[in-house]
Amino acid sequence: MALLTNFIPPYRLPLYKAIADRIPDFQVFISTPMEANRSWTPNWDGLNVTIQKNLTLQRSWKHPHGFSENLYVHIPYDTLWSLRQYRPDVVISGEMGMRTAQALLYRKLNPNSRMILWATVSEYSELGRGKLREQLRRALVPQADALLVNGQSGARYVRQFGVGDPSIFFAPYTTNIDPFLAVPLSRTPLDAYRLLYVGQLVERKGIEPFLSTLERWAKAHPERTLEFWLVGDGPLRSSLEQQVYSSNLRLRFLGNVEYGKLPEVYAQGGIFAFPTLADEWGLVANEAMAAGLPVLGSSYSQSVEELVVDGETGWQFRPDEPEEMYSALDRSLSMPLAQLERMRTKARDRIQYLTPDFVADNILKAIQSVF
Repeated sequence: MALLTNFIPPYRLPLYKAIADRIPDFQVFISTPMEANRSWTPNWDGLNVTIQKNLTLQRSWKHPHGFSENLYVHIPYDTLWSLRQYRPDVVISGEMGMRTAQALLYRKLNPNSRMILWATVSEYSELGRGKLREQLRRALVPQADALLVNGQSGARYVRQFGVGDPSIFFAPYTTNIDPFLAVPLSRTPLDAYRLLYVGQLVERKGIEPFLSTLERWAKAHPERTLEFWLVGDGPLRSSLEQQVYSSNLRLRFLGNVEYGKLPEVYAQGGIFAFPTLADEWGLVANEAMAAGLPVLGSSYSQSVEELVVDGETGWQFRPDEPEEMYSALDRSLSMPLAQLERMRTKARDRIQYLTPDFVADNILKAIQSVF
Protein backbone atom coordinates (compact mmCIF):
# COMPACT_ATOMS: atom_id res chain seq x y z
CA MET A 1 0.00 0.00 0.00
CA ALA A 2 1.16 3.55 -0.78
CA LEU A 3 -0.07 6.61 1.08
CA LEU A 4 0.42 9.97 -0.64
CA THR A 5 0.29 12.99 1.67
CA ASN A 6 1.85 16.41 2.28
CA PHE A 7 3.83 15.69 5.48
CA ILE A 8 3.49 13.76 8.74
CA PRO A 9 2.31 15.83 11.73
CA PRO A 10 2.94 14.27 15.15
CA TYR A 11 -0.73 13.57 15.79
CA ARG A 12 -0.96 11.50 12.56
CA LEU A 13 1.95 9.22 13.45
CA PRO A 14 -0.05 6.84 15.74
CA LEU A 15 -2.62 6.25 12.97
CA TYR A 16 0.01 5.59 10.31
CA LYS A 17 1.76 3.14 12.64
CA ALA A 18 -1.58 1.38 13.25
CA ILE A 19 -1.98 1.06 9.46
CA ALA A 20 1.56 -0.34 9.21
CA ASP A 21 0.65 -2.95 11.83
CA ARG A 22 -2.14 -4.15 9.53
CA ILE A 23 -0.32 -3.78 6.19
CA PRO A 24 3.37 -4.71 6.59
CA ASP A 25 4.34 -3.46 3.10
CA PHE A 26 3.25 0.14 3.71
CA GLN A 27 5.07 3.08 2.14
CA VAL A 28 4.36 6.75 2.84
CA PHE A 29 5.24 9.31 0.17
CA ILE A 30 5.41 12.90 1.43
CA SER A 31 5.84 16.18 -0.42
CA THR A 32 7.96 17.89 2.26
CA PRO A 33 9.47 16.93 5.63
CA MET A 34 7.47 19.75 7.27
CA GLU A 35 5.72 22.91 6.15
CA ALA A 36 7.44 26.18 7.03
CA ASN A 37 4.60 27.50 9.20
CA ARG A 38 4.63 24.42 11.51
CA SER A 39 6.70 24.27 14.69
CA TRP A 40 6.92 20.44 14.73
CA THR A 41 10.15 18.51 14.20
CA PRO A 42 9.80 15.81 11.50
CA ASN A 43 9.43 12.39 13.12
CA TRP A 44 8.57 9.19 11.21
CA ASP A 45 9.49 6.71 13.98
CA GLY A 46 10.20 3.61 11.90
CA LEU A 47 7.72 4.20 9.08
CA ASN A 48 8.92 3.67 5.51
CA VAL A 49 8.90 7.25 4.19
CA THR A 50 9.96 8.67 0.83
CA ILE A 51 10.32 12.43 0.28
CA GLN A 52 9.17 13.23 -3.24
CA LYS A 53 10.43 15.72 -5.78
CA ASN A 54 8.05 18.56 -5.19
CA LEU A 55 7.17 22.07 -6.26
CA THR A 56 5.59 24.17 -3.49
CA LEU A 57 3.56 27.27 -4.30
CA GLN A 58 2.18 29.81 -1.87
CA ARG A 59 -1.09 31.58 -2.45
CA SER A 60 -3.49 33.73 -0.46
CA TRP A 61 -7.06 32.57 -0.08
CA LYS A 62 -10.08 34.64 0.96
CA HIS A 63 -12.79 32.59 2.65
CA PRO A 64 -16.47 33.62 2.49
CA HIS A 65 -16.48 33.69 6.32
CA GLY A 66 -14.23 36.75 6.16
CA PHE A 67 -10.71 35.55 6.90
CA SER A 68 -7.67 35.38 4.65
CA GLU A 69 -5.06 32.64 4.79
CA ASN A 70 -1.76 31.85 3.14
CA LEU A 71 -1.77 28.32 1.80
CA TYR A 72 0.95 25.94 0.65
CA VAL A 73 0.10 24.10 -2.56
CA HIS A 74 2.32 21.04 -3.09
CA ILE A 75 2.84 19.53 -6.53
CA PRO A 76 4.84 16.28 -6.12
CA TYR A 77 5.64 15.88 -9.79
CA ASP A 78 7.35 12.47 -9.56
CA THR A 79 4.28 10.69 -8.12
CA LEU A 80 3.59 8.52 -11.16
CA TRP A 81 7.26 7.51 -11.47
CA SER A 82 7.46 6.72 -7.72
CA LEU A 83 4.34 4.57 -7.85
CA ARG A 84 5.55 2.65 -10.89
CA GLN A 85 8.78 1.93 -9.03
CA TYR A 86 6.99 0.76 -5.87
CA ARG A 87 4.06 -0.96 -7.68
CA PRO A 88 1.48 -0.85 -4.85
CA ASP A 89 -1.76 -2.82 -4.99
CA VAL A 90 -3.64 0.11 -3.47
CA VAL A 91 -2.88 3.82 -3.36
CA ILE A 92 -4.48 6.16 -0.82
CA SER A 93 -4.13 9.73 -2.00
CA GLY A 94 -4.67 12.79 0.14
CA GLU A 95 -5.86 16.08 -1.39
CA MET A 96 -7.78 16.34 -4.65
CA GLY A 97 -5.34 17.83 -7.11
CA MET A 98 -2.29 16.91 -9.20
CA ARG A 99 -1.13 14.23 -6.74
CA THR A 100 -4.45 12.42 -7.10
CA ALA A 101 -4.47 12.91 -10.88
CA GLN A 102 -1.13 11.04 -11.09
CA ALA A 103 -2.41 8.33 -8.73
CA LEU A 104 -5.42 7.82 -10.99
CA LEU A 105 -3.15 7.57 -14.02
CA TYR A 106 -1.17 4.86 -12.21
CA ARG A 107 -4.50 3.10 -11.51
CA LYS A 108 -5.38 3.12 -15.23
CA LEU A 109 -1.94 1.86 -16.23
CA ASN A 110 -2.22 -0.94 -13.64
CA PRO A 111 -5.80 -2.27 -13.86
CA ASN A 112 -5.32 -4.66 -10.94
CA SER A 113 -4.52 -1.79 -8.58
CA ARG A 114 -7.02 0.40 -6.72
CA MET A 115 -7.05 4.09 -5.75
CA ILE A 116 -8.74 5.42 -2.61
CA LEU A 117 -9.15 9.17 -2.16
CA TRP A 118 -8.70 10.52 1.36
CA ALA A 119 -10.85 13.66 1.31
CA THR A 120 -10.03 15.38 4.60
CA VAL A 121 -12.48 18.20 3.96
CA SER A 122 -15.73 19.66 5.23
CA GLU A 123 -18.40 21.78 3.57
CA TYR A 124 -17.09 24.84 5.41
CA SER A 125 -13.37 24.29 4.79
CA GLU A 126 -14.01 24.14 1.04
CA LEU A 127 -16.14 27.26 0.63
CA GLY A 128 -14.75 29.74 -1.89
CA ARG A 129 -12.14 27.41 -3.38
CA GLY A 130 -12.86 28.59 -6.91
CA LYS A 131 -14.43 27.23 -10.09
CA LEU A 132 -11.22 25.71 -11.48
CA ARG A 133 -10.62 23.62 -8.37
CA GLU A 134 -14.27 22.55 -8.31
CA GLN A 135 -14.10 21.42 -11.94
CA LEU A 136 -10.89 19.46 -11.25
CA ARG A 137 -12.54 17.71 -8.31
CA ARG A 138 -15.66 17.00 -10.33
CA ALA A 139 -13.43 15.17 -12.80
CA LEU A 140 -11.24 13.33 -10.26
CA VAL A 141 -13.46 12.38 -7.33
CA PRO A 142 -15.90 10.01 -9.11
CA GLN A 143 -12.96 8.00 -10.51
CA ALA A 144 -11.77 6.87 -7.07
CA ASP A 145 -12.60 3.30 -6.10
CA ALA A 146 -13.55 4.48 -2.60
CA LEU A 147 -13.37 7.63 -0.48
CA LEU A 148 -12.32 8.28 3.09
CA VAL A 149 -13.95 11.27 4.82
CA ASN A 150 -13.71 12.79 8.28
CA GLY A 151 -17.43 12.88 9.05
CA GLN A 152 -20.93 13.65 7.81
CA SER A 153 -19.98 17.11 6.52
CA GLY A 154 -17.19 15.58 4.43
CA ALA A 155 -19.61 12.95 3.14
CA ARG A 156 -22.10 15.63 2.12
CA TYR A 157 -19.32 17.47 0.30
CA VAL A 158 -18.17 14.51 -1.83
CA ARG A 159 -21.73 13.39 -2.64
CA GLN A 160 -22.16 16.51 -4.79
CA PHE A 161 -19.67 14.95 -7.22
CA GLY A 162 -21.87 11.90 -7.78
CA VAL A 163 -20.30 9.59 -5.20
CA GLY A 164 -22.65 7.00 -3.69
CA ASP A 165 -22.75 6.04 -0.01
CA PRO A 166 -21.37 2.49 -0.54
CA SER A 167 -18.08 4.07 -1.65
CA ILE A 168 -17.77 6.37 1.39
CA PHE A 169 -15.92 5.27 4.55
CA PHE A 170 -15.37 7.32 7.69
CA ALA A 171 -11.84 8.01 8.93
CA PRO A 172 -12.03 10.89 11.42
CA TYR A 173 -8.93 12.63 12.70
CA THR A 174 -7.48 10.67 15.59
CA THR A 175 -4.36 10.39 17.70
CA ASN A 176 -3.11 8.49 20.72
CA ILE A 177 -5.44 9.86 23.40
CA ASP A 178 -4.02 7.78 26.26
CA PRO A 179 -1.87 10.64 27.66
CA PHE A 180 -4.97 12.88 27.64
CA LEU A 181 -7.13 10.19 29.26
CA ALA A 182 -4.58 10.08 32.08
CA VAL A 183 -5.38 13.70 33.03
CA PRO A 184 -7.39 13.77 36.31
CA LEU A 185 -11.04 14.71 35.80
CA SER A 186 -11.32 16.76 38.97
CA ARG A 187 -10.86 20.53 38.78
CA THR A 188 -10.70 23.22 41.44
CA PRO A 189 -13.46 25.88 41.32
CA LEU A 190 -10.95 28.27 39.73
CA ASP A 191 -9.73 25.78 37.11
CA ALA A 192 -13.25 24.60 36.23
CA TYR A 193 -14.12 27.88 34.47
CA ARG A 194 -10.68 28.62 33.01
CA LEU A 195 -10.96 28.81 29.21
CA LEU A 196 -8.23 27.15 27.18
CA TYR A 197 -7.38 27.44 23.47
CA VAL A 198 -4.77 25.35 21.65
CA GLY A 199 -3.86 26.10 18.03
CA GLN A 200 -2.39 28.60 15.63
CA LEU A 201 -3.07 32.27 16.28
CA VAL A 202 -4.38 33.02 12.79
CA GLU A 203 -7.56 34.64 11.46
CA ARG A 204 -9.17 31.34 10.51
CA LYS A 205 -9.31 30.19 14.12
CA GLY A 206 -11.76 32.98 15.04
CA ILE A 207 -9.84 34.21 18.09
CA GLU A 208 -10.54 37.92 17.49
CA PRO A 209 -14.36 37.72 17.36
CA PHE A 210 -14.27 35.30 20.29
CA LEU A 211 -12.20 37.74 22.35
CA SER A 212 -14.69 40.51 21.57
CA THR A 213 -17.42 38.27 22.95
CA LEU A 214 -15.33 37.47 26.04
CA GLU A 215 -14.76 41.19 26.62
CA ARG A 216 -18.50 41.85 26.36
CA TRP A 217 -19.27 39.06 28.85
CA ALA A 218 -16.58 40.25 31.28
CA LYS A 219 -18.01 43.78 31.29
CA ALA A 220 -21.49 42.40 31.95
CA HIS A 221 -20.17 40.35 34.90
CA PRO A 222 -17.68 42.59 36.76
CA GLU A 223 -17.94 40.35 39.83
CA ARG A 224 -16.39 37.42 37.95
CA THR A 225 -12.72 37.00 37.06
CA LEU A 226 -12.34 35.26 33.70
CA GLU A 227 -9.10 33.54 32.66
CA PHE A 228 -8.30 32.62 29.07
CA TRP A 229 -5.10 30.69 28.30
CA LEU A 230 -3.88 30.48 24.72
CA VAL A 231 -1.38 27.85 23.56
CA GLY A 232 0.24 28.37 20.16
CA ASP A 233 1.75 31.10 18.07
CA GLY A 234 1.07 32.97 14.87
CA PRO A 235 0.82 36.39 13.22
CA LEU A 236 -2.01 37.56 15.51
CA ARG A 237 -0.14 37.02 18.76
CA SER A 238 1.55 40.41 18.92
CA SER A 239 -1.63 42.41 18.34
CA LEU A 240 -3.64 40.26 20.75
CA GLU A 241 -1.04 40.72 23.49
CA GLN A 242 -1.05 44.50 23.03
CA GLN A 243 -4.81 44.91 23.35
CA VAL A 244 -6.22 46.33 26.56
CA TYR A 245 -8.95 44.21 28.14
CA SER A 246 -11.29 44.57 31.09
CA SER A 247 -9.54 44.22 34.42
CA ASN A 248 -11.49 41.02 35.18
CA LEU A 249 -10.48 39.36 31.86
CA ARG A 250 -7.00 37.88 32.15
CA LEU A 251 -5.21 36.44 29.12
CA ARG A 252 -2.14 34.25 29.30
CA PHE A 253 -0.14 33.44 26.16
CA LEU A 254 1.87 30.23 26.57
CA GLY A 255 3.35 30.12 23.05
CA ASN A 256 4.16 26.85 21.33
CA VAL A 257 4.15 23.82 23.61
CA GLU A 258 5.82 20.55 22.68
CA TYR A 259 3.14 18.06 21.62
CA GLY A 260 4.08 15.53 24.30
CA LYS A 261 3.58 18.15 27.02
CA LEU A 262 0.09 19.23 25.96
CA PRO A 263 -1.71 16.94 28.46
CA GLU A 264 -0.10 18.96 31.28
CA VAL A 265 -1.66 22.11 29.83
CA TYR A 266 -5.09 20.56 29.30
CA ALA A 267 -5.02 19.47 32.96
CA GLN A 268 -5.06 23.15 33.96
CA GLY A 269 -8.05 24.09 31.79
CA GLY A 270 -11.73 23.75 32.55
CA ILE A 271 -13.54 24.60 29.31
CA PHE A 272 -11.98 24.29 25.87
CA ALA A 273 -12.63 27.18 23.45
CA PHE A 274 -12.58 26.40 19.75
CA PRO A 275 -14.17 29.32 17.84
CA THR A 276 -12.82 28.41 14.38
CA LEU A 277 -14.37 30.01 11.30
CA ALA A 278 -13.66 26.87 9.21
CA ASP A 279 -11.92 23.59 10.02
CA GLU A 280 -11.91 20.27 8.19
CA TRP A 281 -11.89 18.54 11.61
CA GLY A 282 -10.13 20.06 14.64
CA LEU A 283 -8.17 17.39 16.51
CA VAL A 284 -7.85 19.65 19.55
CA ALA A 285 -11.48 18.78 20.35
CA ASN A 286 -10.48 15.09 20.61
CA GLU A 287 -7.61 15.97 22.93
CA ALA A 288 -9.68 18.32 25.08
CA MET A 289 -12.55 15.86 25.53
CA ALA A 290 -10.15 13.04 26.39
CA ALA A 291 -8.64 15.33 29.03
CA GLY A 292 -12.11 15.97 30.43
CA LEU A 293 -12.77 19.45 29.04
CA PRO A 294 -16.24 20.21 27.65
CA VAL A 295 -15.84 21.98 24.30
CA LEU A 296 -17.23 25.45 23.67
CA GLY A 297 -16.89 25.12 19.93
CA SER A 298 -17.78 26.35 16.50
CA SER A 299 -20.20 24.28 14.43
CA TYR A 300 -17.97 25.15 11.45
CA SER A 301 -15.57 22.53 12.82
CA GLN A 302 -16.37 18.96 11.81
CA SER A 303 -15.14 17.58 15.15
CA VAL A 304 -17.58 19.82 17.03
CA GLU A 305 -20.43 18.82 14.72
CA GLU A 306 -19.63 15.13 15.24
CA LEU A 307 -18.66 15.01 18.93
CA VAL A 308 -20.20 17.90 20.86
CA VAL A 309 -23.73 17.41 22.19
CA ASP A 310 -25.02 20.75 23.42
CA GLY A 311 -25.31 20.81 27.20
CA GLU A 312 -23.79 17.33 27.57
CA THR A 313 -20.25 17.34 26.13
CA GLY A 314 -20.04 21.06 25.37
CA TRP A 315 -21.80 23.93 23.63
CA GLN A 316 -22.06 24.67 19.90
CA PHE A 317 -22.30 28.07 18.21
CA ARG A 318 -21.73 29.74 14.87
CA PRO A 319 -18.81 32.16 15.30
CA ASP A 320 -20.15 34.61 12.73
CA GLU A 321 -23.36 35.00 14.79
CA PRO A 322 -22.32 37.20 17.77
CA GLU A 323 -25.48 36.65 19.81
CA GLU A 324 -25.31 32.89 19.32
CA MET A 325 -21.67 32.87 20.42
CA TYR A 326 -22.45 35.05 23.46
CA SER A 327 -25.33 32.78 24.47
CA ALA A 328 -23.13 29.67 24.29
CA LEU A 329 -20.38 31.40 26.29
CA ASP A 330 -22.87 32.56 28.91
CA ARG A 331 -24.33 29.07 29.29
CA SER A 332 -20.87 27.55 29.73
CA LEU A 333 -19.72 30.06 32.35
CA SER A 334 -23.07 29.89 34.19
CA MET A 335 -23.01 26.10 34.47
CA PRO A 336 -22.98 24.88 38.10
CA LEU A 337 -19.79 23.15 39.19
CA ALA A 338 -21.55 19.81 39.74
CA GLN A 339 -22.94 19.85 36.21
CA LEU A 340 -19.55 20.78 34.76
CA GLU A 341 -18.12 17.76 36.54
CA ARG A 342 -20.71 15.50 34.90
CA MET A 343 -19.94 17.07 31.54
CA ARG A 344 -16.24 16.31 31.97
CA THR A 345 -17.07 12.62 32.42
CA LYS A 346 -19.44 12.61 29.44
CA ALA A 347 -16.87 14.36 27.24
CA ARG A 348 -14.26 11.72 28.07
CA ASP A 349 -16.72 8.87 27.54
CA ARG A 350 -17.76 10.31 24.16
CA ILE A 351 -14.25 10.32 22.70
CA GLN A 352 -12.90 7.01 23.98
CA TYR A 353 -13.89 5.04 20.85
CA LEU A 354 -12.01 7.35 18.47
CA THR A 355 -8.58 5.69 18.56
CA PRO A 356 -5.95 5.07 15.85
CA ASP A 357 -6.93 1.39 15.87
CA PHE A 358 -10.59 2.25 15.24
CA VAL A 359 -9.76 4.47 12.27
CA ALA A 360 -7.14 2.05 10.89
CA ASP A 361 -9.80 -0.71 10.94
CA ASN A 362 -12.17 1.56 8.99
CA ILE A 363 -9.44 2.22 6.43
CA LEU A 364 -8.85 -1.53 6.15
CA LYS A 365 -12.59 -2.00 5.46
CA ALA A 366 -12.33 0.52 2.63
CA ILE A 367 -9.36 -1.37 1.17
CA GLN A 368 -11.15 -4.70 1.42
CA SER A 369 -14.25 -3.24 -0.24
CA VAL A 370 -12.42 -2.16 -3.41
CA PHE A 371 -10.94 -5.62 -3.95
